[in-house]
Amino acid sequence: MDGFDQLPDSLILIIFNAISDVKTLIRCRSVSKRFNSLAPQTEFLSLKVDQVISPDSDSDSLLLTFFKSFLKSLHDFLTTTTTTNKPHHPTRTRLLNSPSQILAPFDCVKHLQLELPGGDLKLEKGLTVKWRAEFGRILKSCVIIGFKSDSTTVGENPEDRADTDIAGGLKTRVMWTISALIAASARHFMLDEIVREHHEMEKLVLLDREGEGTVVMDKEGMRECRLEAAHVSDNRTLVPSVRMRMSHVPRLMLEGGVWVEGATLVVVRPSVQKDDVDDADLALGAFGDGIYRETVLRLLKTRSYMLEMNSF
Repeated sequence: MDGFDQLPDSLILIIFNAISDVKTLIRCRSVSKRFNSLAPQTEFLSLKVDQVISPDSDSDSLLLTFFKSFLKSLHDFLTTTTTTNKPHHPTRTRLLNSPSQILAPFDCVKHLQLELPGGDLKLEKGLTVKWRAEFGRILKSCVIIGFKSDSTTVGENPEDRADTDIAGGLKTRVMWTISALIAASARHFMLDEIVREHHEMEKLVLLDREGEGTVVMDKEGMRECRLEAAHVSDNRTLVPSVRMRMSHVPRLMLEGGVWVEGATLVVVRPSVQKDDVDDADLALGAFGDGIYRETVLRLLKTRSYMLEMNSF
């Protein structure tokens, strides 16, 4: 008797939940009839895209490039029948490799994490921008932090330099914000079909391998999506009219003597939304610990100003 035959189903499901990786679980299904029946009951799943999107796919929408990546990285795992002497059906192949179809066999998903191969923002060297957006049917909040690594040499004080062009700097920071909101709304649009097909799901996270941006949806947010469809345009969810609280320091020294330039924190919320959590708490909970949290803490102690933006 095989050792696994002596293990109860509940223990095997604990193991599968610890594995969580969809590609590995798909392989497990081919091990035995028992594994084939148990793997779809996994509640905690993570789905990674291995194929890095090439530059020639820049003209495609985020959704299409995402599908193309799955087609390349998961084809070997999902092909169950030979294609010899059979006509090729590109449309059917694309559907079989869409995220919703890949996840279709898993009917007990409660927590799902999807990982894209890269971020959406095209940033100059040395510039860091991170964002975290929460969605229901529409955007609930988005926290954005950005700064540029300082090239100051040892012994030089960056504060001795002349101040940067404030007008040009503000324009750049607004562009960071708009780009992050567009990227977030495109990722939210991508999740719609998955949300509608997995009613038991309690948390959904879509991030990228570079750690640039994260979209989060909780149980209540996904319920909103199923009850009423969001307004969409050009393969993304429309961003509602928002208010933005922005804090900025031209140069900032962090612990360890590290200098950063143009440190900026933006907290974005719909103009008509009633806020249960204040902006400071929202910002502090967005990026975990480390240099980003330290930067947030320092920026929260500075003066902030409010901007408003119409729906787009």
